[in-house]
Amino acid sequence: MDVARKIKTKVSAGFKMRGLMLRPEASRYLVEVLESVNPSELDDVIERVLDAVEKQPLSSSMIELSVVEIAVQDCTQSCDESIDNVFNIIGAFDVPRYIYSVERKKFVPISMTTHPAPSLCGLAKDKAELFRERYTILQQRIHRHELFTPPAIGAAVEEGQNKFQLKTIEALLGSTAKLGEVIVLGMVTQLKEGKFFLEDPSGTVQLDMSKFHNGLYTESCFVLAEGWYEDSVFHVNGFGFPPTEPSSSTRAYYGNMNFFGGPSTTSVKASAKLKQLEEENEDAMFVIVSDVWLDNVEVMEKLNLMFSGYASMPPTCFILCGNFSSAPYGNAQIKALKGRILKNCCFVVCSVLSRFVFVPGPEDPGPGTILPRPPLADHITEEFRQRVPFSVFTTNPCRIQYCSQEIVIMREDLVNKMCRNCVRLPNNNLDIPNHFVKTILSQGHLTPLPLYVSPIFWAYDYSMRVYPIPDVIVFADKYDPFKLDVSQLFCILPPV
Repeated sequence: MDVARKIKTKVSAGFKMRGLMLRPEASRYLVEVLESVNPSELDDVIERVLDAVEKQPLSSSMIELSVVEIAVQDCTQSCDESIDNVFNIIGAFDVPRYIYSVERKKFVPISMTTHPAPSLCGLAKDKAELFRERYTILQQRIHRHELFTPPAIGAAVEEGQNKFQLKTIEALLGSTAKLGEVIVLGMVTQLKEGKFFLEDPSGTVQLDMSKFHNGLYTESCFVLAEGWYEDSVFHVNGFGFPPTEPSSSTRAYYGNMNFFGGPSTTSVKASAKLKQLEEENEDAMFVIVSDVWLDNVEVMEKLNLMFSGYASMPPTCFILCGNFSSAPYGNAQIKALKGRILKNCCFVVCSVLSRFVFVPGPEDPGPGTILPRPPLADHITEEFRQRVPFSVFTTNPCRIQYCSQEIVIMREDLVNKMCRNCVRLPNNNLDIPNHFVKTILSQGHLTPLPLYVSPIFWAYDYSMRVYPIPDVIVFADKYDPFKLDVSQLFCILPPV
């Protein structure tokens, strides 16, 4: 009885912490289920049940027995299925969408909101929502950072530790006096030619950037601007990006929600079985190649040589990124891909027992340069997929989940685009790769560029997020190869 009473106390406290109450019959049922759980795992199991409860469309804070039964069933299935979810390829259009609720201070599935299902033909409000969601996600992340967290009431502030407070642009515009030493979170825009503005949901203000810090600051980037405000102009003393947040900190706050996508109902990071399997297979290998020109004889010979070399020890996966043709796509290139090229490639790879993932490039057959980019059309790849059953033609970008690892693959010439669209061109001594990766992570987005430079399907902008930060991001780019470790992320740019 003492064990049951302790479990009931923990369950009741857990639900109350999330603003929920259990019906007596629901509480009894949950206690009976949890009595068989190992005491060391009890807290984690209760958290998973709570996450499963909150995923359901709740009409009130009083939780019925039926809701708890469904939650327990979901948790049981996720535990049983986790060992089967070793390798998954997630297309951009299959990424789950979560909306940040300012009132509840948490992410909720789109099914629990009034937002319509995303569509390729977005509405005007989708474009506005795109920037509003980017801002809200960064704002909630900043408010949790130690520099912006107000000290607890009665607590002594450590000597030398400064605390900052964000101001809105509306607060600046409403002031008639000079405001000094303020910090504003906003998006850099150019509403008038040659004049930059800072914009947030409350308004816009003109910027004076005569004093400027070096960095890859582009239009449509969100920045923390520090300076003083006078006569309708915000004079910037310094620019900085929103601080990044390691994925472990994000998950500690939001629990085991599966932001990444895939068949698992909870984050694969919470699966001890997958983690153990990953450690047992530490020799698993991924081979990534970019700009694979399948119509080039020399490229085909090198591919043949590479596959022959790996034949004795096949890697887990080959990731082949476009462009798959040396010339921009047209009718002739489509016919070539459908015919001779894919047949030749098929002949080369049939002897290797690995998975093959094909990520289209910006000049491959498809709907222009808009992202996310759909896979190569079925009528082009049908014969190849029949001959190579372990091949997958996916979107650009795409996500790969291997055991507990989360990997993002992106094929786009981003580095050059970001350098060309800087607010001010950095000096020659700037470490471009380091600043590039920090820009991506601080924005929590793969393409922090103006929409006229890098178009995006408005309603699918969420599929371009990198929040929480994954384990690996691969940028298949024409820039010089590099690899970096930043904020628990391994970022690589493979050779072309």
